Amino acid sequence: QVQLVESGGGLVQTGGSLRLSCAASGRTFSNSLMGWFRQAPEKEREFVAQITWTNGNTYYADSVKGRFTISRDNAKNTVYLQMNSLKPEDTAVYYCTAYSGGLWSDWGQGTQVTVPS
Repeated sequence: QVQLVESGGGLVQTGGSLRLSCAASGRTFSNSLMGWFRQAPEKEREFVAQITWTNGNTYYADSVKGRFTISRDNAKNTVYLQMNSLKPEDTAVYYCTAYSGGLWSDWGQGTQVTVPS
């Protein structure tokens, strides 16, 4: 099992930036991928971005491509999500997650990002 703790959420105006962090502990060596999902009010949780621990390969949802950047610091067991050019539709609770055994198996508690319209 992996423990994930997110931080860095908050309120930011349209066009602003935030950087989310996700500190991982526990059986981190068993996870090949780390990712970010988000869930807006009354909507299903949706994929945002993922990164491979080993080679840093990344993949993004179309809705955030070119605005968000996922990165990792292997020495710190931390994954980041740099969010630029934020829009009101980015408002959501953002969750960090780890992939193991064929599914996104471990989740953080989430951090709120609010971009007022």
